[in-house]
Amino acid sequence: MSGSNFVDYVKIYCRSGNGGPGSRHFRREKFEPNGGPDGGDGGRGGHVILRGNAQMWTLLHLRYARHLMAGHGESGGKQTSTGASGKDVYIDVPLGTVATHSETGERLAEISEDGETFILAKGGRGGLGNDNFKTSTNQAPSYAQPGEPFEESWIVIELKLLADVGLVGFPNAGKSTLLSVVSAAKPEIADYPFTTLTPNLGLVSYYDSKSFVMADIPGIIEGASEGKGLGLRFLRHIERNSVLLFMVPADSNDINKDYEILLGELTAYNPELLDKERVLAVSKSDMLDDELKSEIRTQLPAIPSIFISSITGEGIKELKDVLWKTLNQSL
Repeated sequence: MSGSNFVDYVKIYCRSGNGGPGSRHFRREKFEPNGGPDGGDGGRGGHVILRGNAQMWTLLHLRYARHLMAGHGESGGKQTSTGASGKDVYIDVPLGTVATHSETGERLAEISEDGETFILAKGGRGGLGNDNFKTSTNQAPSYAQPGEPFEESWIVIELKLLADVGLVGFPNAGKSTLLSVVSAAKPEIADYPFTTLTPNLGLVSYYDSKSFVMADIPGIIEGASEGKGLGLRFLRHIERNSVLLFMVPADSNDINKDYEILLGELTAYNPELLDKERVLAVSKSDMLDDELKSEIRTQLPAIPSIFISSITGEGIKELKDVLWKTLNQSL
């Protein structure tokens, strides 16, 4: 994912269409100059509709189209003909998109399936034509209903990446390097903090044509849940991952402490993240000998843990096995 093309947060204005007014028409024919009412109903106003699209991965297109307005319904016609409905506006979004009302903070929709839809702004109903109001005592009503007015609001659209495995770690923990080794993804890799400024997705191949999706989430720092560093900007993506793969480098002063800090930041952001399956990968393990690994292993948290090296390939196969097993346990 190119940093310039990846957009995961936009605020848009949605306005539906007015319903068309009902008609007050009376039937006037050659041999029936005083015919009864035959005014048709007005057309429905257009909706503004959110729609899931599995082929999309960014909200970039909404950055340049933030005012979305549906068409108005047309007036009813003679011979009880209903006016045309206003044109609906569809907003295609990636799977994992959440819509929230900008003023109330109410979560309106979460799109997780291809083709799934949700009406963000409902078009006004068309007014009833005068044909609907005729009775035995009022055979020539000269009134009709106006159409209902449009709805409008500002909506916050956020993308939370859908992935099987989310990589969680401090900057320079080796997350991008691992993703580049186990998948065809080509994230930017360099030896300085916050190389990854946008989430990257990679498809990890497993045995017998099986695969799973791994997401490299930009590095977390202590205080991220309070907005420090990249802060809350990318923590939302972790919510949609089935398994969290914590990565702590072997040269850490205290691997277990770093893991606890990472876990604490996720918990502070959303306590429900504690319910997700967790795996720990000790990266850059090529710098450790067997004696050091044995010593470190006694200090690791009580979750599945693997020593890996993306440079030498150490532990990569075992890591895939553990992740696949954990994923299938969590389904």
